[in-house]
Amino acid sequence: MGDVVLGADIGTSGLKLVALDDEGTVVAETESGFQPDRPRPGWAQSQIGTWVLALDGALDRIAPGLAGARVRGLGLSGQMHGAVLVDDAGRALTPALLWPDQRAAAEVRRWQVLPPADRAALANPLVAGMTGPLAAWLAAHEPAALERAAAVLLPKDAVRAVLVPGIDPRVTDRSDASATLLWDVVADGWSAAATDAAGIPARLLPAVRPSAEVVGAARLVVGEVPVVVGGADTPLALMGAGSGGDQVNLGTGAQVLRPGLRPAPADDPPVHSYADADGGWYAMAALRNGGSAWEWVCRVLGMSWDELFAAAAAMPAGAGGVVFRPFLDGERGGVAGPGERGGWTGLQPDTTRADLARAAVEGVVLAVGAATELLPGARDDSVVLTGGGGRPPVVRQLLADVLGRPVRFLRMRSASAVGAALLAARGAGLDIEPRRDLEPPVQPRAGSPLAAAAERWARG
Repeated sequence: MGDVVLGADIGTSGLKLVALDDEGTVVAETESGFQPDRPRPGWAQSQIGTWVLALDGALDRIAPGLAGARVRGLGLSGQMHGAVLVDDAGRALTPALLWPDQRAAAEVRRWQVLPPADRAALANPLVAGMTGPLAAWLAAHEPAALERAAAVLLPKDAVRAVLVPGIDPRVTDRSDASATLLWDVVADGWSAAATDAAGIPARLLPAVRPSAEVVGAARLVVGEVPVVVGGADTPLALMGAGSGGDQVNLGTGAQVLRPGLRPAPADDPPVHSYADADGGWYAMAALRNGGSAWEWVCRVLGMSWDELFAAAAAMPAGAGGVVFRPFLDGERGGVAGPGERGGWTGLQPDTTRADLARAAVEGVVLAVGAATELLPGARDDSVVLTGGGGRPPVVRQLLADVLGRPVRFLRMRSASAVGAALLAARGAGLDIEPRRDLEPPVQPRAGSPLAAAAERWARG
């Protein structure tokens, strides 16, 4: 085995690690699961050590298969938003507050009362789980930690600071910075107005460096490995998939991504305007409740993941009139608001467990369809589907029906981890194009079999 590069994606409920060889083949991959800590209702946080241990375990598992290889670099992909305070040695002073966290709902008011031009320059929905409001909450409730802090970092940046000790930890990249509600999308730089609104000193804002820039080397079980800055998970999923068009990622949450955005001022819009890892921009319509809603349904119905989708596939469209709204954890706006909640409606005496399963699968897909309609512009070409939630064939067919467009599932365990590995390759001066296993397109069925179900779903 010759040269390989590593990519690790630090997700909400697990870490995925891949190794690419110089021909773009995945020669090793694994994952480690974990769950956020929820010490209070509406809170979601993690210890940085949980993520580092997960990475260590993943590296231990793939190391035997990389014997004889030269590991040329490691790239990190991370869940977006979130906030963790670190000291000047990169040690976390607080748990990482995560994107599903709602504790900063009151702090969002500070962004709502910004002067209109300053608010519009942020060009993003005002969401409690984004870095700015979470940092504002930390400033108000953890003043001692704030006083000791050298930076407020994003999740992947905090892990990198642990992996590469002795360097300045105050580093992030443009793709993560643009998703903080502290970034002026129009000027493409930190927003002084939003930073003041957060009540944090500007010194805590990390330096923004290129995603593929090498910041140092980590001593890992596979040797001493150069580490690049890395990027946010959704733009790296776009990079890993390489489709160039619309992409739906269906994991814990769901994201619909449309590259080629031209950023412009927008006052609390329904969709996000984010920087990618290549100097461009993309639009994103995001749902907090994707696969997480299906996991909840499995627990409630006493079904395994496979049983849920087998039951859904065996039932006709419309689930016997049952409608499932997946918004168990509230939403970001656009499709639904923070106060909306989930559940089944349309229940009758003859409603079966299979009806509930079918309605649950339809409900998440219909939410993805509603999110897609929020994106600027219109497309009629095929959609690339990534993420574990896209593996069941019934999901692919329903998504094609709802979008009215062909859907191609990408058999890639983690497009975000592959994107992170591509950043590591760039940092090492390697030109690698990953091998992508795209399924044949699933065509939308004529006659819109979900039309009636979609109408009931839209009525709530």
